[in-house]
Amino acid sequence: MRGSEPNPGERIKDVRFTADTMAVDLVDGRTIIVPLAWYPTLLDATPEQLRNWRVSGGGYGIHWPELDEDLSSEGLLRGAPAVPLPVSRHI
Repeated sequence: MRGSEPNPGERIKDVRFTADTMAVDLVDGRTIIVPLAWYPTLLDATPEQLRNWRVSGGGYGIHWPELDEDLSSEGLLRGAPAVPLPVSRHI
């Protein structure tokens, strides 16, 4: 269980993109890679909009001003998509 204080190592160092993923480097050396499909706003953004990010939330968040999108290192580490993933139904 997490305490109320964030881990200093979970601060954002860098953000990079491929055609279908986002990689977030943390100051402790870890890299979180998530599919852009989890974040439709980012998936639909232009490369220029994706590059226009800022560290926010005391170092624990990422903000895209043009997109009005915010993510946190805590949410990324939990593997929390912005929208629920479709559930496969077997009939």
